[in-house]
Amino acid sequence: MSKIKVAVIGCGSIAKYRHIPEYAANPNVEIVAFCDPVLERAEKFAAEHGGKAYADYQTLLKEEKVDAVSVCTPNALHAEVSIAAANAGAHVLVEKPMAATEEEGLAMIEAAKKNNVYLMVGHNQRLMPPHVKAKEILDTGRLGKVLTFRTSFGHPGPEGWSVDGRVSWFFRKEEAIMGAMGDLGVHKSDLIRYLLGDEVSEVAAFIGTLHKEGTEVDDNATCVLRMSSGTIGTLVASWTYYRGEDNSTVLWCENGVMKIGTHPEDQVIVELRDGSVERYQVGAIATNTRQTSSGVIDAFVTSIVTQTPPSISGEEGLRSLKVILAAFESQATGRTISLQ
Repeated sequence: MSKIKVAVIGCGSIAKYRHIPEYAANPNVEIVAFCDPVLERAEKFAAEHGGKAYADYQTLLKEEKVDAVSVCTPNALHAEVSIAAANAGAHVLVEKPMAATEEEGLAMIEAAKKNNVYLMVGHNQRLMPPHVKAKEILDTGRLGKVLTFRTSFGHPGPEGWSVDGRVSWFFRKEEAIMGAMGDLGVHKSDLIRYLLGDEVSEVAAFIGTLHKEGTEVDDNATCVLRMSSGTIGTLVASWTYYRGEDNSTVLWCENGVMKIGTHPEDQVIVELRDGSVERYQVGAIATNTRQTSSGVIDAFVTSIVTQTPPSISGEEGLRSLKVILAAFESQATGRTISLQ
């Protein structure tokens, strides 16, 4: 079959480290266009991989007939660009958080349906080997019901990751909409929903800017979640883990405890009540400093090739986003917010 023609819109770090190299490594893909308002960035990738460079995504969508688009723009533009791409007949892979509001998320889902294209959200945590293994173990039922959990994602902040460092869009509210919660928290709300096969029913949260001076977005959040099943736990997102980055989840269950990402070699550890311990070495979770394949791009391409709707759909992305939006509402009102 002919190759899938892909355009990458937004040529910052997530495109540079994940989308572009993973498309380039996929034999089913031809990258035909790159777009960034800083045209030199798009030109650099076009020179490396072939294809044309654009400064403006509307011109790109008018001039190129693309089969699929990766939306790697600042958060505020996710909806606008995704809807335009869907209306141009392209399948859409959008970075997380998929949108700034529930209304935007719904409009994106609607645009994809109307144009008969797929909408997938880049929630790569589901595809990381430790999380795949953890899900597999949980689904056997050996651990029984998950009673409580904690899931946490913290690092020193986007200044070490973004191509623009400390002056990055990540710190500007009109472009980022949200800070650590949009960057890291939404990964964890998605992961906990996926691992437990359960929805979040209530959220209470403390969210603030504790240390990143001169920014209007949150750099820390601690949330308490109640799931539909009654399971309760905490979700933490932080941009101020200056030492000791953390991307771990611990699940306390009827028959034991499961620790994910707490040990450098044994990425999944199961300690059962009978005293037995199982250790699984399945490969590490990707970090900003140690990039491994996200799996997201290959999953997106496979969806298109096999004409199978992506499992990390727009609907899934929206459910995970709504948890984060509820957390902000809780912070603003001082109340527990119900999602049911």
